[in-house]
Amino acid sequence: MDSTTDVVHIHYLRPPAREDVFVQRVLARTPACIITLMQRTPMPRSLRLDGRTVLEDGSPVIWFTFPGRWHDIGLFHTAAGEFTGTYANILTPVRFLDDRSWRTTDLFLDVWMDPAGRAALLDEDEFEEAVRASVLDGPTATKARSEADRILRAIDARKWPPEPVGRWSLERALETSRPDGTAPGPSRRGTSEPAERT
Repeated sequence: MDSTTDVVHIHYLRPPAREDVFVQRVLARTPACIITLMQRTPMPRSLRLDGRTVLEDGSPVIWFTFPGRWHDIGLFHTAAGEFTGTYANILTPVRFLDDRSWRTTDLFLDVWMDPAGRAALLDEDEFEEAVRASVLDGPTATKARSEADRILRAIDARKWPPEPVGRWSLERALETSRPDGTAPGPSRRGTSEPAERT
């Protein structure tokens, strides 16, 4: 893999009609999981949970995409590189248009796990509003809720996150993203326009 050119364009629909395109570098591919890096996440405002900033403009995120699953997983950091927690984004299974172009739809719910293993369900109000407004149909909403509940149960049982999430650190991701094994310098990549994926 030539890590200088192996990138994917993720077409990310936020119902009812907002679409962003995220450009992320591919770190590893297996049949079970594709690992990508967004080195500097564009954020119009910081994401704060329990009074703490967990993602901000310029933050690096390592993303894990599992073909066929109704969520992906992000390892969140501050812009300075401090790990803040593990994030499950509930979404439709990614459609792989080709090796470099993907498409998925956000389903509003998210699950957050802090470094101490404490979990929380996020954006439930936005999810309920989308259901009331028929932005999400009944079967899709049911699947989204079921997936979030399944993840929360797995966290309680200490069976989440799955492999290979625990094997990756920001240091490893930055080293892997450079062909010479050295960490890249600052660069802005992300969407064509500043947007949130959370």
